[in-house]
Amino acid sequence: MEVVRTLIADDHPIYRKGLKNILQHFRQPSFKLVGEAANGSEALQLLSGNPVDLLLLDMNMPVMDGLQLLEALAAEPERPRVVVLSMYDSPKLIRSALKHGADAYLLKDRSTNELLEAVRTVFAGETFTGEGVFLHQRNGRKQTVAKSKGQVVFRDQFLRKHSLTKRELEILHLITQAMNNKEIGKALFISDQTVSVHRKNIMRKLGVSSTAGLIKTAYDNSLV
Repeated sequence: MEVVRTLIADDHPIYRKGLKNILQHFRQPSFKLVGEAANGSEALQLLSGNPVDLLLLDMNMPVMDGLQLLEALAAEPERPRVVVLSMYDSPKLIRSALKHGADAYLLKDRSTNELLEAVRTVFAGETFTGEGVFLHQRNGRKQTVAKSKGQVVFRDQFLRKHSLTKRELEILHLITQAMNNKEIGKALFISDQTVSVHRKNIMRKLGVSSTAGLIKTAYDNSLV
């Protein structure tokens, strides 16, 4: 593909400007910017009215975050290739993004050459993960249910501080498994509307504004 029609979805204007400048210097392929979005909802509107080959997507955005946008795009018969550019390196979040349809996942602090390599790879029909992106813990061990006494004390203190209920913790765990509201509701025998209310309450209590933020907080504080 000689010209890649590209949409950038990121809530930081300075980063979008920098990314546009980077894209202008690429020649094989060359990039044509067809739009910018500050959140997933804006991106979805632009995608519905414009032919787009490539979506450069941030995970943590207001209104509709990157994971929610990926989930919405999954139902579309034709969707652009999606390259995630994020500061989040949580294996759980990375797996969630790839499960929901991301074609590549890169960290924002990597080189521009890696971005070009990612684009070429996804248009060749393959998935790309950048340097520093790991799908599992770097020590090769999976998390187990058993935690050290110190971890348990820290976890319990965190739960008390933020007043998370047993049900909210249960839903948070399922969110980190890349399950949407309908899937969580089915697993817990409650309606997806009830799950949505719980999700909003959890986000309010933890002071985050996106699913990506929820997953990172759960991962950083050994909640799952």
